[in-house]
This record gives sequence, C-alpha cells and structure tokens, in this order.
Amino acid sequence: MCQKRAASFFSSLLQKKKHIRKMGASLLPPPAFLAVFLFSFVTLSVNPEPALAITRHYKFDVKLQNVTRLCHTKSMVTVNGKFPGPRIVAREGDRLVIRVVNHVQNNISIHWHGIRQLRSGWADGPAYVTQCPIQTGQSYVYNYTIVGQRGTLWWHAHISWLRSTLHGPIILLPKRGTPYPFAKPYKEVPIIFGEWFNADPEAIISQAMQTGGGPNVSDAYTINGLPGPLYNCSAKDTFKLKVKPGKTYLLRMINAALNDELFFSIANHTVTVVDVDAVYVKPFDSETLLITPGQTTNVLLKTKPDYPNAQFFMSARPYATGQGTFDNSTVAGILEYEVPNKTSQSNHSTKNLPLYKPNLPSLNDTSFAANFSSKLRSLASADFPANVPQKVDRQFFFTVGLGTNPCSKNQTCQGPNGTRFAASVNNVSFVMPTTALLQAHHFGQSRGVYSPYFPISPLIPFNYTGTPPNNTMVSNGTKLVVLPFNTSVELIMQDTSILGAESHPLHLHGFNFFVVGQGFGNFDPSKDPSNFNLVDPVERNTVGVPSGGWVAIRFLADNPGWRMVHALPSRSAHKLGLEDGLGCLGWKASQSEAASSTS
Repeated sequence: MCQKRAASFFSSLLQKKKHIRKMGASLLPPPAFLAVFLFSFVTLSVNPEPALAITRHYKFDVKLQNVTRLCHTKSMVTVNGKFPGPRIVAREGDRLVIRVVNHVQNNISIHWHGIRQLRSGWADGPAYVTQCPIQTGQSYVYNYTIVGQRGTLWWHAHISWLRSTLHGPIILLPKRGTPYPFAKPYKEVPIIFGEWFNADPEAIISQAMQTGGGPNVSDAYTINGLPGPLYNCSAKDTFKLKVKPGKTYLLRMINAALNDELFFSIANHTVTVVDVDAVYVKPFDSETLLITPGQTTNVLLKTKPDYPNAQFFMSARPYATGQGTFDNSTVAGILEYEVPNKTSQSNHSTKNLPLYKPNLPSLNDTSFAANFSSKLRSLASADFPANVPQKVDRQFFFTVGLGTNPCSKNQTCQGPNGTRFAASVNNVSFVMPTTALLQAHHFGQSRGVYSPYFPISPLIPFNYTGTPPNNTMVSNGTKLVVLPFNTSVELIMQDTSILGAESHPLHLHGFNFFVVGQGFGNFDPSKDPSNFNLVDPVERNTVGVPSGGWVAIRFLADNPGWRMVHALPSRSAHKLGLEDGLGCLGWKASQSEAASSTS
C-alpha cells in the first residue's frame, strides 16, 4: 500500500508545493486545513532576517563500501562511502535541501535527530510514519529550515539497525554575528561514539526478530569510526585529538551507539558542559560525562597551559543496568599535545611519553547517572528563556519496559520461558503498518491503519518497580491518542521491573521538552510533583528513563504532524500524529523500528 499510492501522493504534494511557492514559502506544506494559517504565521516569525539565511544543498549517496576494523573487512552500507557519514553544517535560519539516493538493496530513510521540522513533517524521516522508505534506485529530497536551534544534532537512518553505519553530525551555528553565550573556542571538534559489528547488523537484528531473543552485541565501540588501541588488531585505528597548550576546544559529542548509554572521560582533564541536544545550559565542570543514545553534549576543553610531556586517553564505556547482554568493553582515543617549537621534533617521540588513563564510574553506577543528570539546567536567560509550561492541559502516565509475546506454533523462541521479547508502553506493543501513517492521513485513509485509543495510563495498575506480575504478556496494535493543537502536556514515564529494571533512552520527534523531575521507585502523584523544577529545567529531545525509576517531562504540542516518541533503537516507543486536519497531535506506542526492516 505504501508504494501503490506513491505517484499520486507526490503529485499531490508537488501541486501544493508549487501553489505555496507562488505565495513565498518553500517547504512542503502540511494538510490543506493548516496551510494558510501556517504560512501566515511562519513567514512572519521563522525568517525575520531573510538576508542572513541561505539555502544549503547536500547529496547523500547511500552505497556499499568496504571497511576494515579489528582486522575484519566487510561491505557495509554508508553515505558517500564514509563511516561515520559526512557532516552537515548550517546556521540558524538556513534552509537545508538534502537529496538522498539509494544505491543499495535495503530500504532507506534518514531522520534528522532533534530538528523540530516546523511545517516540514514530511522531512522527519521515520519509515512508515512520515514517509515510505526509499527503495533501491529511488531518491527522496528532505527539505527543511533550521528554526530557533543552534548547537549539535545528528542524522541517522531510521529503519531497522541501519543507523549503526548510517549516521553523521549536524553542526548548527548561531546566526551570523550572534556569539556563543561562552568564550569563542579556538577550534571545534565533532566526536561521535558508535559501534562496530564484525557481522552484518541487519542479519543480527533479523535473527533476533525471528527468534524473539536478544540481539548479539557489537564487537567494539568506536570514536569517530575508530575502535582504538584497547581492542585486538586496532592500534592503527585510533582517533587522536591533537591540541595546543593553553587553548579552548569545543567538543561536539554525539552518542550514536544503538542501545548503550556511555560514560566518557579524558584523563587528567576537566571539561565544562555548555550545551545538550542543541540547547544551551548553565555551564558546569565535570571530569566524567554520561551520554544516552541519541543525545548530544557540547563541552569546552581547556588544555593545560604548558606542554605536559604526556598523552591522555579519552575513554568511553557503557552504563548498563539491565539483565541482558551488552558490549562490556572500553573504547579509547588519545589526547595528544603538539610539541613546542623549541623542542626538537627529531628528538621527541610520543612512544616514550607516559599515557594516562581516566577513572570511569562502575558499569552500573546509577548514583552517578542521577547526580550528573541533576546538574543539567537551562540557561533561562533573557536571550535563551526556559518556556516551561506552568499549567498542564493533559497528563499521561506511561509504563515503559519489556514483556513477552507467545511463540508461534512450530517455532522455538529464545525469550523467557520459550516466549518472544516484546517492548511495550502501557502494555501495548506497536505493530508496524505497511502504509506510512502521515500518508494514510493525507489521503483520508486512516481507517484500519491505526486506532485513536491508546491508553493514557496502565489499564491495570501494579507495583511497577516491585515484584513483577506473573503474566508478562503484552497486547499488540497501532494506537494513538489525539491532542488538540497548543495543548500543554505532562508525561510521566515509569520504568518497570516486569523482566528486570533498566534505563530506557527515549526520543521525541518534532519537539524539545523540559525534564521537570525524576526519581527512583514508583512515581507518587501526591508527593513528587511538589519537587518539580518549573524554573530552569533542562530542555532536550532525548532522555533516559532511570532504571527502576521515573522521569517527568513537559512540552507544548505546538507542532502539528506525526511525531514519534520512541526508545533507541528497538525497545518501547510511541508516535505522535496529526488527525483530521485540526492541528491535533496523536500518540502511538511502538515496539521496534526493527520490525520494518523487511518491508
């Protein structure tokens, strides 16, 4: 169905696009009911200084490339033959036009993680949600404008496990002439944490989906695509950050790992956190960072005033709280100081220098994770206010965790007691449609594709972090809950211990939200809200639900469209969507992006 209507779908969009361009706009429009309203509003407020904004064009050729790591060579899916992929650079207010051409056998879609996509929901990228995936030999143009955002975001494939190799940084600079709210750095360096699999990640997740068991873990973590010297046969594949004494460097850090939250530290150095998820924060110093999958963190690294006669490991390893298997290894790069001019290069060798290692927290240091998260605060200044919703129109309570589905007849499954693992939200596990949800709405063919009856709280309350219930089975469906435009939302996300408590990274498409509270145990609606921070809570697009705990977020539903909120990459999830052209938002639960891999 997703492909049958493609011709008329894009023909309809083209006609509307031509009509809107005559009026002065350039992005693909939302449904007709909203077109006039959004045009009149956005053209007045999105680009108040059009002379300072430009259109930047990029081309992504998705193709196979032979890559060698850990003495293992394989053909892997890349963008433009690069791993990680190419960086995108833009300024606030710029328009990006990115043509993605698919030269591989896999279906492809690209998500621009953290971009709000105001009036450009068609460009968000999740397959079967806002678009049909790009088939072999086909192309798709993503067209959107950077509105009110500056900092570090990233792009990645949004179908199956392809984002393990299809990802790269998005560098958003302030408008020309607008300074950072901190001293200008000497140099800016993107640092992407990823994973290397000797096997094909698509084969790994396909096997897990067939057996119902947990997927095999990666063979190494990477820094900018390189595993580093702590892995066998990898010393030559080490990222080295060469710095000068007495300088300040802005490190733009991205966690592109599939599942694992990561601790990161540079030996004998302290960094200053200044930005998360492309939102400035009150600066604070830290020797160690915690970055959840999907999150970005900008830090200032002030190098030592004099040449230290030493080298320093830049190391990352997982923060692991669940009972499942994970890659229990450490990736390292090297911070290397340039040799002063007065030192003879011929007499100086880095091989003779001591190499210091950082002390990282223990693998399950939940106390550090909670303390680090509590230090994050919005700037809440006149230039960068924290517009936290002070009143709440709609409240939701979502339990997030793992359950089970029965094994199919005549099949052996590897989940608990011969079942299949199934992620769920409020005990609903998402069924991936074969028609893109936004397309179904656009053509008025939503009936039978999804249901607007997603439960706003658990149907059967229980002790969420205590003794788990005997029945671990979940229901399945494609469900949403509709929100009127401009609704202020409060969402409590509660971890469960049904199959073991663990931290769940959750990402909301199309919105930033404020993390107004978090805690351990079961959320108490009579006591916990009194401790919410409604003054300067951190604003971001991805948050980790604490292991055995809860997190509370607030946001304003002011961006109509199908807006997905989901775990990264293949656990519990939701989706948001536009219904009936009323500027409404809808929410759906989702089990796994991986379910779309064979579509």
